[in-house]
Amino acid sequence: MPKENVKGFLAWINVCVIWGTTYLVIRIGVQHLPPMLFAGIRWIIAGAIFLSLLKWKGNALPRANEMVHLAVVGLALLGCGNGLVVVAEQWIPSGLTALLLSTVPFGMVGLESLLPKGPKLNATIVAGLVMGLFGVFLIFKGDVQYLLVAENRLGILGIMMAVFFWSLGSIYSKYKRVSVHPLMGASVQMLVAGTAMAIVGVSLGELSKVNFEMKGLLSLAYLITVGSWVGYGSYIYAISHLPLSLVSTYAYVNPIIALFLGWLVLDETLSPEILIATVVILVGVSLVRRGSARLKG
Repeated sequence: MPKENVKGFLAWINVCVIWGTTYLVIRIGVQHLPPMLFAGIRWIIAGAIFLSLLKWKGNALPRANEMVHLAVVGLALLGCGNGLVVVAEQWIPSGLTALLLSTVPFGMVGLESLLPKGPKLNATIVAGLVMGLFGVFLIFKGDVQYLLVAENRLGILGIMMAVFFWSLGSIYSKYKRVSVHPLMGASVQMLVAGTAMAIVGVSLGELSKVNFEMKGLLSLAYLITVGSWVGYGSYIYAISHLPLSLVSTYAYVNPIIALFLGWLVLDETLSPEILIATVVILVGVSLVRRGSARLKG
């Protein structure tokens, strides 16, 4: 295996494990800090320090024409994708959030198939998409009361929109390549998205809701260092060196870690229905990945 692919594979493992833990941390953080400022401050601090270190090590800044593409990716992945997850986790348990977000590979494959030169759907991919939707249905079919609460419905809608924007940003990043170092590009994306979310937070009056309780600050520190620097940096590196269909399978591992941590730390529900739905969704993800591999074969 080429050296770059080995590094890309290690980066993918980082994403699988680290992002499985961040759902719990976000869930804790939004109980103490307003969502948009919480997310915005995270990415601004992470991006500023990351960019400074990379510049100090001699990495070149992006060219002017590359800044537009990096801004689009940052706003789609972090501003809309991550931002909507943070907002949704005010109401949605961390494990359930991760499980719903495991449908990201469906969004990536589905949207990519709509491109003029994109890979087209086959029977295996369609079967995987259907299984994934059926898994989501299993989660809620026995809990109508949950869906009757307006905030819960809003949270679920937010997560589904996050899936769309994360898929869109990932595909755009794949087809609009830039020559700048992937981690330098990631730091610019963090700064752009963080600034946008902070502006939204201030305009919504979130400044008056900011408090500096220890749990909120610890959550912020973890997300900046582990979730942003290691996790997002690894994701950007992985999608630059590995097939998108492989990278997207981080969704296999994230829900398992998030469901277990949510149950262990926050006493979130881990019912048989959710466990069955997890298996169904992950089988669907597996089928989508297998069908995508056949297209490339």
